[in-house]
Amino acid sequence: MEQRRERDGVVLRYTMGERVVHWVVALSFLYLLLTGLALFYPPFYWLAGLLGGGPVIRYWHPIVGLVFFGALVVMLLLWARDMRLERYDREWLRHMVDYAAGREEVVPPSGRFNAGQKFLFYLQFLAGILLLLSGVVLWFPLSFGRLVREASFVVHDLAAIAAMGALILHIYMGVFVIRGSWEAITRGTVSRRWAEAHHGLWLRQLRAAGSRSHE
Repeated sequence: MEQRRERDGVVLRYTMGERVVHWVVALSFLYLLLTGLALFYPPFYWLAGLLGGGPVIRYWHPIVGLVFFGALVVMLLLWARDMRLERYDREWLRHMVDYAAGREEVVPPSGRFNAGQKFLFYLQFLAGILLLLSGVVLWFPLSFGRLVREASFVVHDLAAIAAMGALILHIYMGVFVIRGSWEAITRGTVSRRWAEAHHGLWLRQLRAAGSRSHE
């Protein structure tokens, strides 16, 4: 993995590998969302025509679902240490409303990911597990009993709604509230000022790691 460093007022926030995995998750979920709406909700079946037709999306929906979940697992492995809940996350949660309102000046500093981002990720990961398990039942319905199939429809729908809600919140916060997040996940870098304002503890950790590497 690339060494994270600060140089000329620019901080590397996401490596190329991390960005690729992120976009695989995002684009595969978008495909699953559109094809899922077409397959499970008749008013949206017109989307099937835009995506190759009913038989095509029925074939690819579960396969892309495996890609989505596999990419989520890779993301968890990449960010396992950064996603751990720490003691300072409790203090951040007390100011979650201020964060959502964009009042960053009163929000305590956070690590590479704040508590809200951590909970959002784990919600998406849990939804991914439920979508995978229920999706397998729907993919091979004859291998399971009627009650399991019926329960899987309900679980699949509820997990999809939770995942969609998490995605909408993620996009809203990244695009409209925390300006600069979009550039971070596309270019991979942020300004030193942005890092100090939104993830001050993470920036200090980077600097401390950089100092130790030069000793």
